[in-house]
Amino acid sequence: MPRVLIAGCGYVGQATAMLFRDAGWEVEGWTASADSASALQNLPFPIRPVDISDRAQVASAATEFDRIIHCASSRGGDADQYRRVYLNGAQNLLSVFSGTPLLFTSSTSVYAQTDGSWVSESEPAEPMREAAKILRETEELVLAARGIVARLAGIYGPGRSFLLKKFLAGEAVIDRKDDRFINQIHRDDIAAALFLLCERGASEFYNVADNEPKLLSECYEWLAKELQRDLPPEGAAKQKRKRGDSNKRVSNKKLRSLGWSPRYPTFPDAMRNSILPSFISASARF
Repeated sequence: MPRVLIAGCGYVGQATAMLFRDAGWEVEGWTASADSASALQNLPFPIRPVDISDRAQVASAATEFDRIIHCASSRGGDADQYRRVYLNGAQNLLSVFSGTPLLFTSSTSVYAQTDGSWVSESEPAEPMREAAKILRETEELVLAARGIVARLAGIYGPGRSFLLKKFLAGEAVIDRKDDRFINQIHRDDIAAALFLLCERGASEFYNVADNEPKLLSECYEWLAKELQRDLPPEGAAKQKRKRGDSNKRVSNKKLRSLGWSPRYPTFPDAMRNSILPSFISASARF
């Protein structure tokens, strides 16, 4: 039975772990703290508290694995947190598990294009923000070790959508003068992509995004119509963008060429068939 380590068993990691387990893999998950590991003890695979930024902890917990997925989260931290979790974490995993294939989940924020153009893996990835520069440094480290890099678009899924959260909170603004494309990907489609890449992917970059980037204004217009609510007010956005000031459309053609096809190919598909039902249910949290 093949074994996979999910280094970072959070929102994406748990879904990925369950997919591997259902496919017959033996799974082990790591989380950064004992508290988070304790909270996940009901999962049908072992969870261990291992901070991957601490090489001694990684070495102490090391056993044999056939694949390692580095999908730990910085939880929105600053550049120092990015360096600790992503770069130091990758260095430690590559050092301790030398020779074991590593898949690193990066971000499409490494693309800094601002003209709304389509970007593929062959396009320049020269970010301006320090956090994204650290992701690029980590990507190169992983590729140099013959690993795989999955560049994830904005993550959404059951119980998670920053657009829906802002819309419902009355914080959304439609900025017609500075509209931009939003690239997103459903959590379950990420899990399917990571599984496929572990089985078939070469040591390269792969964009993981849905089929249809949409303008931010189009997303809010769709939500207003679907939920029968007023459109957000028009004006200049006041909040700083989490992923910087880029404006691009991320292509997923390379990943689809491997046989991957998103279950939720568009924003309306994901909203209608996954995210809005979870919002309607009593357990949803926005």
